[in-house]
Amino acid sequence: MPARRTRRVPRHVLVIGGAGFIGSNVADAFRREGAAVTVFDNFSRPGAAANSRWLKTRHRRGLRVLHGDILTAGRRLRRLVDDADFVIHNAGQVAVTTSVADPRTDFQINAAGTLEVLEAVRHSRRRPPLVFSSTNKVYGGLDGVPVTRRGMRYAFVSSPRGVGEDAPLDFHSPYGCSKGAADQYVRDYARIYDLPTVVFRKSCIYGPRQFGVEDQGWVAWFTIAAVRGLPLTIYGDGKQVRDVLYIDDLVRAYLAAFRRIDAVAGEIFNIGGGPANTLSLLELLAMLRELTGRPVRAHHEGWRPGDQVIYVSDVRKAARRLGWAPSVSPAEGVRRLHAWVAEHPELFDRPRAKKRR
Repeated sequence: MPARRTRRVPRHVLVIGGAGFIGSNVADAFRREGAAVTVFDNFSRPGAAANSRWLKTRHRRGLRVLHGDILTAGRRLRRLVDDADFVIHNAGQVAVTTSVADPRTDFQINAAGTLEVLEAVRHSRRRPPLVFSSTNKVYGGLDGVPVTRRGMRYAFVSSPRGVGEDAPLDFHSPYGCSKGAADQYVRDYARIYDLPTVVFRKSCIYGPRQFGVEDQGWVAWFTIAAVRGLPLTIYGDGKQVRDVLYIDDLVRAYLAAFRRIDAVAGEIFNIGGGPANTLSLLELLAMLRELTGRPVRAHHEGWRPGDQVIYVSDVRKAARRLGWAPSVSPAEGVRRLHAWVAEHPELFDRPRAKKRR
């Protein structure tokens, strides 16, 4: 791989899926850092149009928003990649429940769509660095990892640092399979074609501009429901635990990956809140009760197949190789998210169809 001159910020960033929650925050951050930004999105996700308007209002220059689909863009996608110094691939089907209902479409978007992006990078003039958005679901249900109950949460018995990148892969659900296949393609294109790719296996990302629904984006969905007085369904006992990462911390991880791409090309990183930033569902409800000043309406239903009782990322590799670590606590992050939802009722006036989280 040819040596690259290190720059703090790329000249031109292509954010695929850039009108989504993560994509719009990343696009905004890189533009504020001085990079020109192109957003490419098919606008299929709730809130994408609102996020696009927000970006255009904040950035009159240096940002363009384009409508398109990675599965059909072909030469257009290759031209966009040719113009980029850094590609962030966040487009995808993101809900396990949707993948179970329609596994073929899930595969097309997540696996075949990612292959289209990789081929565009491979055949481009610049062969720019690519960071791919993978998921902790590639580790499956963590069968065989001892777990215990402690108060309002579950905890690992003997894995205090969480799940590391060397944990066995165990794709569970069509979503896990499609994202896992894409994850491995991105990694292998670095080995076989010498592309500067990085995989981020993300845990639960949350923050402003996240239009969570019941089957995806649980921290935002709980917060929206609490502010608006909507009922919630908790599947299982509510003691399930996830490590949560505030969006600003994720943005810093992308900047770190770009700045250190020569050293970390071909690597996989768990990117999440880590052991210091975990929440159970019941703990989040308690936070929201304190923030709103009223109880949150919730009822319980049975456990869903494939649900992880606990998942916590071991983020020590990212600390060593990227010089990155989470900085925003769950208490502070949820407070910021709650304030954003409360300050923008116009974004949530239309009730959305109920989906399983």
